[in-house]
Amino acid sequence: MTPKQTPHILIIGAGIGGLTTAVLLLQAGYRVTVLEAHIYPGGCAGTFYHQKFRFDVGATLAGGFSTGAPHARLAEKLGIEWPVQPVDPAWITLVGDRVIVQWAERERWWEEIYRHFPESASFWKKQEWLANQSWNISAKDFPWPPRTLADSLAILRSLEPATMLAAPYALRNMASLLSASASPLLRVFLDAQLLISAQSLAQSTNALYGSAALDLPRRGVNHVWGGIGNLAQTLADWGKDRGLTLLYRQKVERLEVNGRRGVRVYTNKKQAFEADAFVANLTPWGLVSLLGESAPYSLQREVQTRPPTWGAFTLYLGLDASQLPDLPADHFQVIFDPSRPLGEGNSVFISLSHPEDSSRAPQGMRAATLSTHTAISAWQIDEKAYAERRAEYTERMIRAAEVAIPGIRQAIRLALPGTPHTFEFYTHRPLGMVGGFPQTSLWRARSPWTGLANVWLVGDSIFPGQSTAGVTLGAMRVAHEVIRWIEQEVANRSWAISKSVGSAKVAS
Repeated sequence: MTPKQTPHILIIGAGIGGLTTAVLLLQAGYRVTVLEAHIYPGGCAGTFYHQKFRFDVGATLAGGFSTGAPHARLAEKLGIEWPVQPVDPAWITLVGDRVIVQWAERERWWEEIYRHFPESASFWKKQEWLANQSWNISAKDFPWPPRTLADSLAILRSLEPATMLAAPYALRNMASLLSASASPLLRVFLDAQLLISAQSLAQSTNALYGSAALDLPRRGVNHVWGGIGNLAQTLADWGKDRGLTLLYRQKVERLEVNGRRGVRVYTNKKQAFEADAFVANLTPWGLVSLLGESAPYSLQREVQTRPPTWGAFTLYLGLDASQLPDLPADHFQVIFDPSRPLGEGNSVFISLSHPEDSSRAPQGMRAATLSTHTAISAWQIDEKAYAERRAEYTERMIRAAEVAIPGIRQAIRLALPGTPHTFEFYTHRPLGMVGGFPQTSLWRARSPWTGLANVWLVGDSIFPGQSTAGVTLGAMRVAHEVIRWIEQEVANRSWAISKSVGSAKVAS
């Protein structure tokens, strides 16, 4: 094919999902253009610069780098090295008077289990076994949920005896694995872990997905040098070195449709870009806003009936390192009051920049990102109430942080709060929804399907959902679907041309 004949794919958004899809399609030989509204890549897994600090936007830890895991497989395929360093312990959870250490080393983690939850060994053994089955399946490009006959056949080829034994748990939730004697401490601990990794609590989180989510610390959690955004930057650099067109400050405002297919996009720069296929690193709500009345009925109905996801309240702190105590880890999870519901400042995840990562903060300082789940509806209020709520949540976050890091209040030299409105403004996610859909049922998992033949979704809205590892896994599937679709289009076109030429010969 000549360059002009080479199929052109346009990616909307330079998050982990968009860029992973882009580089895989580029490697497959296609022309790829990525349009990003912001001035740097990464989206909710990006790192922004403010007053000489580099703060992680939302995600602060990255998993999926162990052998066979999504980031490791992508690195092998591209021949890249990620700027990461393993973290152990992954994080420390403080709940009530307990300090529970999430060791990456399996033996140390089991010692922690017996210390804090001696009655629950059978639960953790079952969780570990189910996690192994889930990770084994994910390493085989398991196209779940299936959309085509080819997807269904791929799933059948992936099934093994152990997989079949785990299949009944696809109908159960995590709470059902607990015995009646499970302590309140264990139940709160599980809810807190699942909320940050599956966006739901044990009572509603699918057992297979939840078991894998609980296993993330044992699968290798990593510090990213320079901030989590360097994962996206690594992909962007690899792509640009090989011909990827990556344009910043290009906010897509409309996706034009003709005959149930996308044909071109229009940006805030008054530019139009045509392509053969489109991949939107957006939520379903974000895609509908670009399609307007052209959105398929099924997609319109989805955004009208699907409940909104969580939002996040974040607090970005610039800290005087000399005012901080010696810390056993850089990442903490605090449940301030175990008797109250999680989120809304009662459960807070705290991540400090690595003390040796000089790119993250001025000399003698450290950057920190604090986050908590929050309902986005609670922030749809008037300006005065909004300011008061933001101040209240800032105080809640600092108070929770003091539980893990005594003296942190005195160390603060910069405090920058972020609300769902902040996320909406900077990431362009409608209403500031982040984290993807709660993983409550494998049967309701969302595929990349949009209702348009040549338009796919990618990112944390599609299964397996949130986390850079999950988004990478979803992007691998999307790239495969796009390649398969283009190959079929080329085959159909060749057949049509051949038939046309044959008819002409007969006529002559």
